Order: sequence, then structure tokens, then C-alpha cells
Amino acid sequence: MAPIIMAASILDTDLYKFTMQQAVLRHFPAVEAIYRFTHRDKNVYFTRECYEKFLEALPHFSELSLTQEERTWLTTHCPYFAQDYLDYLSSYQFKPSQVRVTFNQKSDEEPDLGRLEIEAKGPWVETILWEVPLMAVLSEIYFTTADKDWSYEGQEELAYEKARKMLEAGCVVTEFGTRRRRSYHIQDLVVKTLLKANEELKDLPGKVLGTSNVHLAQKHNTAPIGTIAHEWFMAVGALRGYEHANGLALDLWESVYPNVLLLALTDTFSTEAFYKDFVLDKERAQRWAGLRQDSGDPYVYAPRAKDIYESLRIDYRQKTIIFSDALNLDKVLKLKKQADEIGFKSSFGIGTYLTNDFRKKSSGGKEKSKALNMVIKLAGVEGKHCVKISDEIMKNTGDPETVKHVKDVFNIPYTV
Repeated sequence: MAPIIMAASILDTDLYKFTMQQAVLRHFPAVEAIYRFTHRDKNVYFTRECYEKFLEALPHFSELSLTQEERTWLTTHCPYFAQDYLDYLSSYQFKPSQVRVTFNQKSDEEPDLGRLEIEAKGPWVETILWEVPLMAVLSEIYFTTADKDWSYEGQEELAYEKARKMLEAGCVVTEFGTRRRRSYHIQDLVVKTLLKANEELKDLPGKVLGTSNVHLAQKHNTAPIGTIAHEWFMAVGALRGYEHANGLALDLWESVYPNVLLLALTDTFSTEAFYKDFVLDKERAQRWAGLRQDSGDPYVYAPRAKDIYESLRIDYRQKTIIFSDALNLDKVLKLKKQADEIGFKSSFGIGTYLTNDFRKKSSGGKEKSKALNMVIKLAGVEGKHCVKISDEIMKNTGDPETVKHVKDVFNIPYTV
């Protein structure tokens, strides 16, 4: 019998799920939430076998819990976690009953192919931890059942070469690939290889900062990296109103993390909407260490950010821009060059390109074996719809009427 594919640890997820969980526990402990899965590639289907193995894996999430060794490590390496939060995390258990999975077959002619509906529903402070490991487990199941036309051959060398080129260019790099990894094994290998390259090529100007995966950070003795995600802004907007949702979200976050983890994700309702609040408080803009770009045209981001900081008479050269949207080597090198020319510090959070960059065996390595293009997003809090607009103005997530309302609030066009 094949082993159950599972998360390796309760910490086998992105750091920002824990940083946000602490903030939710502090500010919104009683809020109910719902998360929904979206598979964006309409031409790729899951098999019934994949669905059944995913269902088989779900109950085993309840076996994950924080060990004393892990708690001690978090206390040392993540000092921004308060003891009352670590107490909460130590007692936390996944509740598989919160997750509903449905298989919708493609057709009567192809009953073993279909689309998946996945929904997690319950207290926000609990359901917040489902998103990343659910996708990581689903991806690994898919690539060990439905699509096996690939191999690990050459992956270590590939990761090392990517690291070398980025380190040569002076790039500061973090591995961000948990949610869409092809497997736990490949992410483990990639983190190990990046750190090996960082050590062996330490005379080069670049640096590998660490990984967003907390478990792998502990395993490989590197830094866990992460701050804040879209869902924080989405929920604050739904719960408190949209007009000043960005500024309020920053203030609530800063009350939990004064002087640390202050890197602002700007594109939840579009970056221009974010800037409307950002420029209202110069002192806050000064305190926050930088900005994260995650959608839209990355090459317009730094010039526009420079304009914003200059309008506030803040020295933008002391600020960092983190780029994290669908990065590959070519894009990283071009963005690094642009940031250097403008004067920003830059950093790169790289996910799928590191942990799911494979070729089809049947093509002799010529054809790409595509990663699953999937997300799990916060769909609602307290019965109110949550939406994300992003900087790709026509690529909206969530209830259409709420999207329309938010676009009206921020005067965002419906068409381009």
C-alpha cells in the first residue's frame, strides 16, 4: 500500500501563516471564515484516483502538532511570537471536518476526470493554517498519480546553477515554493542546494536569505522568512470597510509587530489604492521597511514607488522592494538591474520556478511539465465576501458584486 502523502510537520508551511495567525488571535479571535480553492487552468483535470488519495490524506492532518523541540526553536528564531501565541500553537490541532472536497466529473464519457471543489470553513484563527499544506499535498498527489511524466534527474544541478547565476548578479534570494511544490522531496532538495551554493560561493555578492517554509528552515538551520499576505487586507476590508482598509490593516499589523516584519504587500485592492492610504501617514511609511510586488507589471513598480517615497520626502534608497510574482531567472536579473539603477534595495521571493520546474520525460526534456496553477483564497469572513483586485485589473478574485463595490470605492476601471 502506498504511503499517505502528508505535510512533514505542522511547521511544513509558510511563515506568514503563523505571523498572520498570531495577528488574527490578537485582533479577530472570534471571526468565522471560509476559504475556497481555485484551479485556474481549465484544460487540466484531476483524476478520481487523485481525489480519493487527497480524501485519504485529510484525516491525517489531525496527527500534526507542535513538538517541544519545534516550540523551543520558534522561541529562539522567531522572537516576535509571544508566549501566549506559542501556547495556542502548541495546543492547535487541524480539524479535518472543517474541509469539504467535491469531485465534479468532466463528463459521462470521462467519469474519472474532473474538477475539484475544496472549501475550508470555521474560525479564522483555525482555518488559516489549511491553505498552504492542502495545496502542497494536492500537488504532490497529482504528480505521483495523474501526471508521472517527469523525473528528479538533474534537479540538484539545475537549482545550483540558478543559485550561482543569481548570486553572481548580487541578488538576495528567498525560497518561497511550498504551496505549489511538486513534492516535499524537491523543496527539501532545493533549500539544501541553495544553501550549499550560498556557502560554496560566498565570495559572490548575492545571498540566500532562507526559506518561507518554517520546517525546512529548522531542518537546514537557516532563517524562516515571511511577513503578511493578501488575506489580512481582504479580511480587514470586509470587516471594517474598504476606504481606508490598507492603512488600518498596516496599523493593526504594526500593533502586533512593532519594529519587525514591516514589509507591506501593496496589491490587494491595487497598488494605487494602497498608496492613497500610504501617503497619509509619513511616519508610518518611514517605519515600514519596504514594499512587496506580487502582481501586474513588475517593471513599473520601482519607478512608481520611488515617486511615492519622494513625494513624502523619504529616502527611498533605505527601503527594500521584494519581488515575488511568477519569477524566473531572466526576470530576477532584469529587476535586480533596474532596482540597482534606481537605488532601491531589492530582494526576491522565488516559488514555483525553484520547486516545480520540470520537463516531460516523454519529450526528451524539450517540453515543460507544467505546475498546477492553483490558489486557495479567503472567500469570506463573518458572512461577508472577501475579494482581491490585484494589479492585473481584470484578474479579480471573489464575489463579482463585491469586486464591483471595491472598484467603485477606489475608482478602479472595469475594463482596460
